[in-house]
Order: sequence, then structure tokens, then C-alpha cells
Amino acid sequence: MPGFLDIPDQFCTAQSYVQVIPVPYDATSTYRKGADKGPQAIIDASSQIEWYDIQTNAEHFEQGIFTQYPVNCSAQDPIELAPLVRQRVSKALSNDQFPVVLGGEHSVSIGAIQAAADHVDKLTVLQVDAHGDTRESYHGSTHNHACVMARAREVASIVQVGIRAIDLEELDGMDAERVYFGHQVDQWTREHDLSWMDRVVSQLDEHVYLTIDLDAFDPSFIPSTGTPEPGGLDWFTVNELVRRVAQQRTIIGFDVVELCPNPNHHASDFIAAKLVYRVISEILSARRT
Repeated sequence: MPGFLDIPDQFCTAQSYVQVIPVPYDATSTYRKGADKGPQAIIDASSQIEWYDIQTNAEHFEQGIFTQYPVNCSAQDPIELAPLVRQRVSKALSNDQFPVVLGGEHSVSIGAIQAAADHVDKLTVLQVDAHGDTRESYHGSTHNHACVMARAREVASIVQVGIRAIDLEELDGMDAERVYFGHQVDQWTREHDLSWMDRVVSQLDEHVYLTIDLDAFDPSFIPSTGTPEPGGLDWFTVNELVRRVAQQRTIIGFDVVELCPNPNHHASDFIAAKLVYRVISEILSARRT
């Protein structure tokens, strides 16, 4: 079965630098189910992406992109999923490879973040998301998709961008200096003030793990998510933030999660796949310069 981008065999081997790790898991999402179909939808749509990346003026697939077999876990509590993802990501990092995790619901990020934190002395998790995800426990699980960043801040510092929905109890535990709410980002962007991105970068440690929940984008742009929130980010804002982080910090891995494919809106699948390749391109371009 073709892997991400459906590139020639010589560029997709187990020794390739970029390791795409699909995690088709959706046990704890609480609104619209289907995120377990997200990884394959992204891979399928990626076959239509042009290999040449305009912004970075290169065909970065030539550095090697291998799609691993999916991480499979049927457990209803994602606490059992975390070590499986952690093992895969740890192996990639130990082999000096670059892990790209495709979700699945956001709980798939927990094991990846833990692996990244194991690999470096200090780590910041940069979250691009509509939801805070800082509940200590939700629906009986500490590893629910609503608890991802609570688990992340146990092993790393965190910065949150695009947040538009939180529970009141989350507010007391959030660092207001490191949370960039969606309405703030929208106002700054409309005023052509992107200095907030510089503040984000200044708060990051040298090593960064990037987690992108697709509901960070406005649902008019990507409607196929399990829990859409109005007032989201746009394509160029997210891409510019990623570019600046990649240029000034070392991103050691990332994930894209929460695509809930809808056969009546194939654009969401393609945009998600394009985003994955754009992030890869920005990271590889930064390391080349």
C-alpha cells in the first residue's frame, strides 16, 4: 500500500530520515467519532500533493520519508496506547530519525511527547489547538484527549496557541503568559502585528515538540474535525508560525491529529496532508540552511 506522498521506493525505506507513524485511535473523543480513519485519509490524500514545495524551493521528499505500519491499540483507555506510541517515537529518535505522528484523536500525542522528553534535557511542547486540553482527568481517564497538555506539562514546558474553548477549572492552572487565545491571535493578525509569534518563539526551549490539532483552524477551512470551534486560525498564520519556530528552534518531532474524514468534504483530508508536508518542508529547510 502506498505510503505518505506515494514517492518512489528509493526514497521510502526503513532508514529514511522522516518516519511517518500512523496511529488510528479514537476511543475517547466525545462528540463526533471517526478520527481513527484520519491517518489513512491523510496518507491517501497525500498522493495528490506536488512534491515541490514553493515556499522552501525544494523537493524535500528526496531526504527520505518512510511510512511505518500503524500503531494498533484496541484499548478503551488510552493509558494503554501511550507506551506503544512512546516506543515507536523513541526508536526513531534513537536512530537519529525524525518522527511524524498522524492521529487519531489527540491522546495519541501523549506517548510521543513523553518520548521526546526522554530524548532531550529540556523540551517545550508547542500546542496549536482550539482546546486547552489541560484537564487532569476526563471521563475517568488521565490520558483522555482532553488531558493531553496536562500530561505534557508533567515532562515539559508548554506554550498554547489558538485556544478558544476551555473548562473553567482549567483556567487556574493555565499560564496566561504562555497562552495565546484565538481571539487575541485574530486581532493581532488583523492589525498586521505578528510580533506575538516572536513572543511565542522566545518562550520555547531549544528543543520543541509540535502538536497540531486540526480544530485549531477555523471550521470554515477544515470542517472535518470531531469537535470544531468557530473563530479559528487560517492557513498562512499557522504556516508562518511553524516557519519561525523551525528557523529559530530545533523541532524534534510533531504530530497532526483529529482529522475526522467526511466523504462529502475531501478538501479537509487534502489540507491536512498538505499541512504535514509543509511542516516537514519547513523543518528540513531550516536544517539545511
